[in-house]
Amino acid sequence: MTVWGRVAAIAVAIWAALGAPAMAQTTLRMVSHADIKILDPIWTTALITRNFGYMVYDVLFARDADLNVKPEMAEKYSVSADKLTWTITLRDGLVWSDGTPVTSEDCIASIKRWGARDSFGQLLMKDTAEIRKVDDKTFSIVLKREFGLVLEALSKISSNVPFMMPKRVAETDPNKQITEFIGSGPFIFKQDEWKPGEKMVFVKNPRYKPRNEPPSMLAGGKVAKVDRVEWLAMPDPSTQVNALIAGEIDLIEAPPPDLFPILRAEKNIEVYPWNAQGSQIIMRFNHIQPPFNNVKIRQAAMYALAQEDIMRAQVGDPEIYKLCNAPFICGTRFGKEYGDLLIKPDIAKAKALLKEAGYDGTPVLMMHQTDLQSSNNVQPVAKQQLEKAGFKVDMVSMDWQTVVSRRARKEPPAQGGWNIFFTTNITLDSDNPGTNSFASGACEKAWFGWPCDPEMEKLRDAFIHETDPEKQKALGYAISDRVIGQAFYAPVGQYKAFGAYRKDRLSGWLPGPIPILWNIEKKK
Repeated sequence: MTVWGRVAAIAVAIWAALGAPAMAQTTLRMVSHADIKILDPIWTTALITRNFGYMVYDVLFARDADLNVKPEMAEKYSVSADKLTWTITLRDGLVWSDGTPVTSEDCIASIKRWGARDSFGQLLMKDTAEIRKVDDKTFSIVLKREFGLVLEALSKISSNVPFMMPKRVAETDPNKQITEFIGSGPFIFKQDEWKPGEKMVFVKNPRYKPRNEPPSMLAGGKVAKVDRVEWLAMPDPSTQVNALIAGEIDLIEAPPPDLFPILRAEKNIEVYPWNAQGSQIIMRFNHIQPPFNNVKIRQAAMYALAQEDIMRAQVGDPEIYKLCNAPFICGTRFGKEYGDLLIKPDIAKAKALLKEAGYDGTPVLMMHQTDLQSSNNVQPVAKQQLEKAGFKVDMVSMDWQTVVSRRARKEPPAQGGWNIFFTTNITLDSDNPGTNSFASGACEKAWFGWPCDPEMEKLRDAFIHETDPEKQKALGYAISDRVIGQAFYAPVGQYKAFGAYRKDRLSGWLPGPIPILWNIEKKK
């Protein structure tokens, strides 16, 4: 070989080692709606952790764009004549990202752990006699009595999602967080590159076996079309927008609406309504600590609130938000509304209830998540409204992940507990009275806030098992009445979720109730 030939060969080798991989790899850089510190999507209902779950894990069944239940990891299922035995068979070739095969025992353990934490799962487990292995790919859910919503439970869209995990991971105590994150989903979590508060990294899972079907919302083939995804932490919205305009990032999950005009003025940026069905914001009470262990004081707080001021502060554009005091979403089958409650404040009624309840000025600790664009502006407005009615409010600012950790604590506020926090849920998971997590009255097993209401549990049980549509609707309304009458939580409005992305670089963002990152393509 000539000298020049050797030089050329060396140059090619250097290019192959340094330049080629970087150029061949496509990286989607995005800003999520919040930073993430808790990674167990069964232990917490935080939506950022749910989003993490959809990246790494897969599900047995999923909902398509028409909200029909479709098999995902499942190949098929059958139901016995008495409707008490549901048998599910897995697809061929499913493996975990570490290369080990997915088995029926993995799924059994995963369903049991999810069923211990999730309100819908708890209802299913209550009616389940056993979940038994048939063979390595097949298992059966054997019911004690008919439960017609088995597929609806296993295809639950949002927190807690029944993600499948390896048996050794799924056997973790449901009250403790998992520490290993091996899934069978479209991406792999690069734990070695995770820098909390800065960056989270995922890479395409080469062992993932997508369904041989077009993607449709959360169902169908989940094909990862980028090699790498980076979730970047940028708490300041203006910094996010400037980075998107400058081309430093590709996508913002949830920019604040007041910055939409700036984004829409850029020809290469699309403001995209990825969740047109929308989300609901609620104010959650702690039912086990004073003063909200008194129902009249919870009711007083609801009479003090006015949604218009809250939603204008949070969302701004009335085309995006909707005033709605129906616990189970306005315009839906169970969306019973309640006059002016939460729409127009009744300060006199609130003050009368506080006096009747003997409220002694006990401070209310309101957690204020400063970094969550979906609900970081509601607290100052709600604080003013509650104080106008006579509450003493101590608003404590913190990041969302601190809220997520602190809301699980049952101690008094002075010992690290809380009285009020605000959160959101997608409307598709909030419109069913029997399965809505916020409506559970299951005491220590209920969602954060821990309402303890045997009457509510009787109503929810009857609702789940009622087959007559009109009787079920009446039960749904009774559950709604119970939520309002006992002040389980205060709905403070609904809004549509928009993202923003570089349309000169990206294509294929599917609409849905979560930010769907598979199917997105990026130009190299």
